[in-house]
Amino acid sequence: MEQNPVANRSADGTRSQRFEALYAAHHPHVFGYVMRRCDRSDDAADAIAETFLVAWRRLDDAPAGDQLRLWLYGVARRVLANQRRGARRRLALADRLRSDLTAHMTVSAGHVGEREALRTAFSSLSPDDREVLALEAWEELSSQQIAKVLGCSSAAARTRLHRARRRLQRALTQHGAAADTLQPRSTRDADRPEAIGGA
Repeated sequence: MEQNPVANRSADGTRSQRFEALYAAHHPHVFGYVMRRCDRSDDAADAIAETFLVAWRRLDDAPAGDQLRLWLYGVARRVLANQRRGARRRLALADRLRSDLTAHMTVSAGHVGEREALRTAFSSLSPDDREVLALEAWEELSSQQIAKVLGCSSAAARTRLHRARRRLQRALTQHGAAADTLQPRSTRDADRPEAIGGA
C-alpha cells in the first residue's frame, strides 16, 4: 500500500504544531522546575533540552490539559536523575584514575635513578623498537599476539623483540643503568608504563 506524501507532510506539520504549542505553553514551567534543581546553568540547559527532546519523541504519549505540565515535570525529574547518576559515575571514574596515577607515580627514592635511565634509554630507541617492547610490557602481549598486531610471522616478531631488547640493554649500559635493570622483572606490574618512559 502506497503512502500518501501529502498526507505524511500534513501529519508532520500537525505534529510540529502540537510540539510548538506544547513548548510555548510549558517551557517557562520546565525552565523553572529544572533551574531550581541545578547548581550549574550548563547542566540546567542540558536537562531542559533533553526534557523537550523526550517530549518530542513521546509526543503521542503526552496527556492533554492540565496533566501535560505534570507529565513534563516527570520527564524532567527522570532526566535530572540520569544526569546526576552520570555525574556520579564520572566522579568515581576520575577518583579511580587519580588513585591509579598516584600509585603509578609513587616510586621509592632508590629506584628513581634506574627509572630515569630506563626512560632515557627507551626514548633513544627507534619507533619500531619502542613499539614492539611496549606491546610486550604495557599491553602484556605474547610474541604470537605481537605478530598479529604488527602483521608479521611469530618468528619475525620474536626476532624483532629479541633485537629490541638487546638494543635497549646497550642503551641502558650507555646511560649508566645497573646491569640487572632488564633482568626478568614484573613486566606485568602496575607501574610498567612509567618504567619505560610512557612513550
